[in-house]
Amino acid sequence: MNKHILGCKAANMGKVLSLSLLCAAAATGCIDETEPQSSTATLDQVSSAPGIFDNFVSALNSTHAGQFVYDPANQNPFDFGLSSFFLVRDIMGHDIATRGDWFSYWYECYSGAYSPSSAYSQFPWTCYYSWIKSCNEVLSMAGSEVSDDMADGAAQAHAIRALLYLDLAQMYAPKAYTVDKTSLTVPLVTETTTTAALTDNPRLTNEEMYDFILSDLDKAEEMMDPSHTDVYTPNIYFVYGLKARTYLLMGNWAKAEEYAKMAQEKYTMMSPEEYTSQETGFNTPNSAWIYALKFNSDDPCILENDGDSSWGSQMCIEIDPSASGCGYAANYGQPHCIDYHLYQTIPATDCRKKCYIDFAIDNMSGAERTAALGEYTAHPDWIENCASASGAGVGGLELKFRTGGGETGRANQKIGFCVSVPVMRVEEMMLIEAEAAAWQDEARGKTLLTAFATQRDPNFEYGQHNESYGNTSTPAVVNEIWWQRRVELWGEGFAMGDIKRLNKNVIRSYTNTNHKDGYQWNTEGPAPWMTLVIVQTETNYNTACINNPSPTAPSGNSDPYVF
Repeated sequence: MNKHILGCKAANMGKVLSLSLLCAAAATGCIDETEPQSSTATLDQVSSAPGIFDNFVSALNSTHAGQFVYDPANQNPFDFGLSSFFLVRDIMGHDIATRGDWFSYWYECYSGAYSPSSAYSQFPWTCYYSWIKSCNEVLSMAGSEVSDDMADGAAQAHAIRALLYLDLAQMYAPKAYTVDKTSLTVPLVTETTTTAALTDNPRLTNEEMYDFILSDLDKAEEMMDPSHTDVYTPNIYFVYGLKARTYLLMGNWAKAEEYAKMAQEKYTMMSPEEYTSQETGFNTPNSAWIYALKFNSDDPCILENDGDSSWGSQMCIEIDPSASGCGYAANYGQPHCIDYHLYQTIPATDCRKKCYIDFAIDNMSGAERTAALGEYTAHPDWIENCASASGAGVGGLELKFRTGGGETGRANQKIGFCVSVPVMRVEEMMLIEAEAAAWQDEARGKTLLTAFATQRDPNFEYGQHNESYGNTSTPAVVNEIWWQRRVELWGEGFAMGDIKRLNKNVIRSYTNTNHKDGYQWNTEGPAPWMTLVIVQTETNYNTACINNPSPTAPSGNSDPYVF
């Protein structure tokens, strides 16, 4: 194993595991973010300063990428912003087969990640409510009667807050809205919530939370400046997309379809060449990206800890081992792989299959093997190094998310890890439109599905991808669309939400599985570890907040499932 892991990396892990939320949070500087907090007093002191509102608006998403939000002192490799939670959510399911990494706690249902007194439980709570606090500050400054010059800033705050609460609702509600409207989400904290109210602030039901999210989005839609088109700033199409996403999660098919269409207006689907580009593949915005995050060269997550506390360290495996030797995925033996079964169901004519290394290459050797790897990368030897460090083969390694900066970036991770990450793409909207239509009219949904799928696979044949994963009541066309979502949006944070809202099983145990031994689990319905527990300091301080039960990891592998 890389010496760097055994040194400071392992030391960091020890610090995280030794944290006590009740006793040590103050020492680490985290206590101010442990519970949702009002910021009225702070704003009263600064709101009259010239230009302060615009500064607060600019800071709304400034810590969503590249900043240590949870614990700057420890520089934890999973503490790099909003995209951290893409991996938290996706790794809980079956489509990512990890070989052991900093996100394994959620993959393995590790007890520490699901203990209310654990730092891992504090991590999402701290991050999300810190980001919500920033939104509340802007909205408090804007006031109840928003002036024209503050309207767009307030709209951005409403949109981002809606995104954050939508994520929280999916992560903390034991059951999805489509399964149980009364399932409890999280406590609501807004710009009008007082400090006193925080001590008696119950969790909202799915129905209550989604109503609030829609009210935020209604306000954002009303006030948003339509001229905003910057991919790194919330714009009107992002608002439309969030409404489509919300209505899909609610099962309001007509509204989901309506807003998904509206969100697509100014965007075009990525071409196969863009999707699989070895230079700009999923590291550079294009005409399909509606909203994105960006890691910059002066970000703490890039400058510190060798850049290893970053999305690129987790997802970009093309980093020269002789130049820097850095990167958890590239050189520390912790890459993320596509599920073997999902890979095998992707037809050879589907361009997206090129984003994952063929498992058959592990049966090759010599020049044949090198040439086969050369179809994916200009550096087959680096890929061999990546696989060797993980103690497994090259099969399934992902190359969807490419290192940035060309050869310069591939030789210097502090350049290569400065990538953009999509939060919303037009392809998601196209698939929401297709699914929403399918629930209303299967034939219309099939038509939209086919129009989408043939742009990825010219030989697409309907009926190839309708496995039910335990829920046989889901229409076949919806199963097909779910398969498209799994492949199209792999690694982008949608797996957990889809499994819960469609009431699907998690299936990791089957013949030839590439999931880790001991964690090859099959569940009946969504996995219990897909529901996070609330940090204990919140339930201690907020007496109206009841917690979710801590899930217990299954014992041993499940019997192999037969597809």
